[in-house]
Amino acid sequence: MLRRATHFSAKASPTTFVALRKCLIPILTTSSFPPHCSLQKPPTFSAFHSFFSRLFTPSRPYHSSLIRRHVSPMPGHPQLRLSASYNTEGSYGEGREILVQHLLVKEDNQKLLVELEQRMAGGEDMSDLAVEYSLCPSKEEQGMLGWVRKGQMVPEFEEAAFSAPLNKVVKCKTNFGWHLLQVLSEREESLVKDIQPEEFHAKLQDPGFVEEAQLIDVREPDEVSQASLPGFQVLPLRQIASWGPEITSKFDPMKATYVLCHHGRRSLQVAKWLQTQGFREVFNVSGGIHAYATKVDTSVPTY
Repeated sequence: MLRRATHFSAKASPTTFVALRKCLIPILTTSSFPPHCSLQKPPTFSAFHSFFSRLFTPSRPYHSSLIRRHVSPMPGHPQLRLSASYNTEGSYGEGREILVQHLLVKEDNQKLLVELEQRMAGGEDMSDLAVEYSLCPSKEEQGMLGWVRKGQMVPEFEEAAFSAPLNKVVKCKTNFGWHLLQVLSEREESLVKDIQPEEFHAKLQDPGFVEEAQLIDVREPDEVSQASLPGFQVLPLRQIASWGPEITSKFDPMKATYVLCHHGRRSLQVAKWLQTQGFREVFNVSGGIHAYATKVDTSVPTY
């Protein structure tokens, strides 16, 4: 017997959301899809358009693979691409992720650049200096760019960051100006894994799995009312601006997390986004609830 899915309720102001890992959240926009499959851009996301040079939009028809197109980057932000995050078959650079912090000054402000280098060499914290002097929007996060992998940043910044020793401040120049950056930590890169409906069904038969696993359904409430699986919290993709800021406080990034949608497309996007938020073990339910219903449990309605 299927239990009723629970809904996640989260409230966040636009200001709070602006502070949410600006450099890493992909922009999801609406195209001409079937009603249940559309990815509607929340109003809060509009301020992020200039942060990225890549925009992810499902192609037409919806079941085709994701396509990319350019948008104007915001001056100063080194995080310009998210293409690697959505390549399910590619290797991400050297299989390494780094935690990066930086600050940006104008190219012609050599005096300030030298002064900041000297102050950090003297023991001052980059976090405080970034808040006061950086021209990058990441100053609101004390210069933190979060965990990044190769293929996500402009080449000059990427080369400097991935060759920098841990905790050593290094300097690089891009077309935005001069950057002072440091790598605070590194780790082996995580990958989103597909889990087949049959395997997932077997796991659901274990009451302990349902209680312990983190299960996220990114479909719309009207879809969930037609068909649902036990234990899932409903976080509609179109409401990511509302629940996104609290994701790491509501879920444990170190626990296995399973993401479900209708056909496995929207869930893949959210699974990739969860990676950027530090989730280490994320599973996309392949084929979504439709595949689950047709392959392993015909008691689940299809729509």
